[in-house]
Amino acid sequence: MYDVIIAGGGPTGLMLAGELRLHGVRVLVLEKEAEPTRQSRAQGLHVRSIEVMDQRGLLERFLAHGRQIRAGGFFAGLGAEWPERLDTAHSYVLHIPQEVTERLLTEHAVGAGAEIRRRCELTGLSQDEDGVDVELADGTRLRARYLVGCDGGRSTVRKLIGVGFPGEPARVETLLGVMELTAPAETVAAVGAEVRRTEQRFGAMPLADGTYRVIVPAEGVAEDRTTPPTLEEFQERLRAFAGTDFGAHSPRWLSRFGDATRQAERYRVGRVLLAGDAAHIHPPTGGQGLNLGVQDAFNLGWKLAAEVAGWAPPGLLDTYHGERHPVAAAVLDNTRAQIELMSGEPGARAVRRLLAELVGFEEVNRYLIEKITAIGVRYDLGAADGAAGHELLGRRLRDVALKRGRLYGLMHGGRGLLLDRTGGLSVAGWADRVDHVVDVVDVGEELSAPAVLLRPDGHVAWAGEDRQGLLAALERWFGAPRGE
Repeated sequence: MYDVIIAGGGPTGLMLAGELRLHGVRVLVLEKEAEPTRQSRAQGLHVRSIEVMDQRGLLERFLAHGRQIRAGGFFAGLGAEWPERLDTAHSYVLHIPQEVTERLLTEHAVGAGAEIRRRCELTGLSQDEDGVDVELADGTRLRARYLVGCDGGRSTVRKLIGVGFPGEPARVETLLGVMELTAPAETVAAVGAEVRRTEQRFGAMPLADGTYRVIVPAEGVAEDRTTPPTLEEFQERLRAFAGTDFGAHSPRWLSRFGDATRQAERYRVGRVLLAGDAAHIHPPTGGQGLNLGVQDAFNLGWKLAAEVAGWAPPGLLDTYHGERHPVAAAVLDNTRAQIELMSGEPGARAVRRLLAELVGFEEVNRYLIEKITAIGVRYDLGAADGAAGHELLGRRLRDVALKRGRLYGLMHGGRGLLLDRTGGLSVAGWADRVDHVVDVVDVGEELSAPAVLLRPDGHVAWAGEDRQGLLAALERWFGAPRGE
């Protein structure tokens, strides 16, 4: 029997597999496709996902295959400048195709000991108080202590456990594909810029291999969006908006997506959980989808590993829904807002012009980018005394310089960490789960507390210098102490 079976081998499932393997969890990833995808629908990692890779020692691999971008326009195409003074050591977007991200995460998960099986489609499941039985399309039966559905917006796992997926259906549809264009590059750029003055869902971005990533509004919403569009459909829509199809030919892949927004009512039913697109779908505006799923996995991984290991405090696994459901709801809201701002209707264009003026203010620009990049996320952890708690509580802590290097460099093992500038605190009883780093270097404004307790996902579980408060936080997030 496996500890955890993950249905779906996309970025979310692969990230989760790697996180679980950090803690020795026996994990199996089931992927129904025979080969890795060549469709790079997502094109980059936002700041929080970059930090996540840094916290696990993976960032150098990604930087070697990506390109750092500090351009504006990530919120509905508004704002020409990347904001200054973002609260991060990684103030950029990493442009990297999804297929490369999946390859790197696969290498990481397999290297850590995860098992990945392709051509394996989950078709049935049942659970009891001890585990989950899974049935595959070929009749194979497997059993695990837990199952996580990372199997996309049409999630079989979500349907089998009867979780509702309320929201709004698609009202508009967009065509996306990679193909060759015979028109000169300067013509493509000039015509694209002119069209985007009134239509934001249009563009042709040159790629490294001489092809273009082409996006154009569809004529309507297809009855069956699983059927890809044809090259002729692309050509017709390009001519409708640009007066030319740019000589489009030799497509590598073609797809369509809508602006539907839906969210699972629950992220957990017994021993079955949902993550990534299985838990939420939304338009790709702002490039948040892949990032949201990876961050789901980062939140869930250590909590599920704690349950498997037997040290999880009561209710720990339920905090996954409690923390990530509101985050996804906020993303659905900001993508809805972006879609409205990208409409060609007179009212929407008037609001867009007004917001374009506001984005000219540094504070507004930074606020919107913090939303898109997820560094503004703060989990509601409350406080033991019912007060609001320290200003850092619930926030992820940026990477800071220490005498021993940098903070994120000490978090590669996925353990908790007490960063102690007082030298007078202790994690005795939790040393098997929490590292204690005494570092009195003056980090100035980077750390506004004498000491902080970080969860394995880098979010602050406690800040201050009160020993009793620290003990309460250790027990709340890392379970009962053990004898040293």
